[in-house]
Amino acid sequence: MDLIDILTSAAFWAAAIRIASPLIFATMGELICERAGVLNLGIEGIMVAGAFAGWIAVWAGLPLWGGVAVAFAAGMAFGLLHATLSVPFGLSQHVVGIGVTLLATSLTFYTYRVVLPEVSSPPKIEAFQPFEVPILSHIPLIGPAFFAQTPLTYAAFLLVIAVALVLYRTPLGLAVRAAGENPQAVAAQGLSVTAIRMGAVIVGSGFMAVGGAFLTLSAFDSFFFDMVNGRGWICIALVVFGAWKPGKALLGAVLFAAFDALQIRLQQTPIGAVVPYQLFLMMPYILSILALVLMSRRAEVPAALMVTFNKGER
Repeated sequence: MDLIDILTSAAFWAAAIRIASPLIFATMGELICERAGVLNLGIEGIMVAGAFAGWIAVWAGLPLWGGVAVAFAAGMAFGLLHATLSVPFGLSQHVVGIGVTLLATSLTFYTYRVVLPEVSSPPKIEAFQPFEVPILSHIPLIGPAFFAQTPLTYAAFLLVIAVALVLYRTPLGLAVRAAGENPQAVAAQGLSVTAIRMGAVIVGSGFMAVGGAFLTLSAFDSFFFDMVNGRGWICIALVVFGAWKPGKALLGAVLFAAFDALQIRLQQTPIGAVVPYQLFLMMPYILSILALVLMSRRAEVPAALMVTFNKGER
């Protein structure tokens, strides 16, 4: 199979969309936080916590959508901690974010060992199954790739539309964007910058956790250590790649996922027998870094990102 065959294969694009789905959830969550002026470096740990919370809830007897709800709630809890420390208390967002990542990851692993102390391999659950959209799923190439996915994948794309509509078509979205650009103007209108930023971080963290839950409830059927594998840090880069715009961030997530799916398939070609597999593993990250450099040069960073706001100060 050559490169052209791979790129024109419905299976390739179906895999790319599937790989992109957790990135889309987490990237939208991070974008909401940063649009409000808060850099959330707790994303990696929050995704781990969401993956575990959703899986253990379903394993305990909740339906799959109940597991998604539990993951969202777990993410909001860690978001509340992050928001409390970084917004009203004004602590370093870098330090708080890394602390949340360490806390969420460690607490997840500890809880796993407490709940399943003598289990050598994690139990499996009945995960979301692909749902074929009538008529659309039969379109050549596009149908099997985009319209034969699990419900959580469809939810990820709907989330992008919802975030874009809220940010650019509602007063709430205007307030969030203003909190990340000119918080003094928000306060002058009688709105609470603290409440807006805290709300954005809490909700955004919930979506990050759902991104982690996608891995256990849709991509796989179990939880294992290191399954998030740096996806949270990739999502932070995708926000920059997308210039803090939902549509461009979605494009970046699909692009990275396509590179990832491509390197897996290239390892199975004749060239894969000659080139060390480590080079293939590096490929999506190298190509993403190059794309990030090219795109970020024209990106406009929210003016008040990581800037602590104290009411009455200028």
